[in-house]
Amino acid sequence: MLAGALNRTKPLIRWSIGHALPRTLLRREARRGDLQGRMVVAAAEGRDLTGLFEEIRAAGPLARTRFGWTTTTHAAVREVLSSEDFRVGITVSDGSALGRLATWSAGGHLHPVRPPSLLAVNPPEHTRYRKLVTGVFTARAVEQLRGRVQEIADSLLDALDPGAPVDLVEAYCGLLPVTVISEILGVPRSDLGKVLSLGAAAAPSLDLGLGWRTFRDVETALTEFDTWLGEHLGHLRRHPGDDLFSKLVAARDDGVGLTETELKSTAGLVLAAGFETTVNLLGSGIALLANAPEQLAVLRERPQLWGNAVEEVLRYDPPVLLTGRLAARDTEVAGVPLPRGALVTTVLAGANRDPAVFPDPATFDVTRDGARDHVSFGAGRHHCLGASLARMEGEIGLRTIFERFPGLRVLPGGRRRETRILRGYENLPAVLGS
Repeated sequence: MLAGALNRTKPLIRWSIGHALPRTLLRREARRGDLQGRMVVAAAEGRDLTGLFEEIRAAGPLARTRFGWTTTTHAAVREVLSSEDFRVGITVSDGSALGRLATWSAGGHLHPVRPPSLLAVNPPEHTRYRKLVTGVFTARAVEQLRGRVQEIADSLLDALDPGAPVDLVEAYCGLLPVTVISEILGVPRSDLGKVLSLGAAAAPSLDLGLGWRTFRDVETALTEFDTWLGEHLGHLRRHPGDDLFSKLVAARDDGVGLTETELKSTAGLVLAAGFETTVNLLGSGIALLANAPEQLAVLRERPQLWGNAVEEVLRYDPPVLLTGRLAARDTEVAGVPLPRGALVTTVLAGANRDPAVFPDPATFDVTRDGARDHVSFGAGRHHCLGASLARMEGEIGLRTIFERFPGLRVLPGGRRRETRILRGYENLPAVLGS
């Protein structure tokens, strides 16, 4: 009876350590003027961060904060993300009382930012794991999905009434990527609705400082997805299909494939990361272009620029604000010495506004030379596995909706997500017809 009661407290402890405590600390330090605290709190409130990016950059290539070091300098961000001196996996499992409590309360279900997720493992495990995954998710394999992505975009737009107001996040930006992901995972048509709902519920798992109710919804969705995946993997082993997940199940390197847990973790990462980031890319892209008719006019005259337009959306309003790394040994970045264990927060959105790399960085310009030099997909060994797919979905999704509905107007009332790491629209009301 006591054991049952203790187990029921574990989710509350996980939430307290992983979300409530960081949120409280960030708010407290923001009130005290800490640059990183101010930035993360401002992001959650949907405020413009341009001034804070510049404040951090003015403090040097690495700015000291209450939480370690942070940088919005493009060169420093790339150096940290590409260096062998840094690792992923920022945890509190360090032998302290808090660390022991975190270990005791850890959940047993898959999670996209916990091992064995590709986002949370380091060499040599990461090297073996990523080699198998990238051997299946090749650029060529992704490109072969182009026709199907176009069909899905067309069918979603066919279902919309051009004369009626519509929330584009709900009716288009969310449905396009999660439908594509479902096909990559070989989801049977009978299970599509279930996976669509689980994808939407699990997506906030990539963020920090979740409220209790959202946290519980995320954990419930991940647990249900874990259970469903176990059954689905068994089906794919007996009846492999042409989908990429079936090929990943069969993939071998020197006769050794991914474990059951690694396969589940990869599917969970594809579901959560592939859903949320592409939803944000599409929503932000529609909002930016709808409010920049001169940029749309350029794209209508020069449709070959749609790919570059996606890169500029990714640079100007990236789906992810920041990511962190721990120094694996004593090292230095941009001449700044860092001790082993130092936490460095690389602000991807800030690096994308570095005037040393992007002239006039606050201007949205679909013709920008070097737009692809953004770091929105990270860099180094943990460069986003789904970058090619996101670019393709972004290009098809944005081009198709503006070609189909040239009179698209975004209506007042669009609301940004109250998230600290993820960046995008919670809803985006619009009218498609002129």
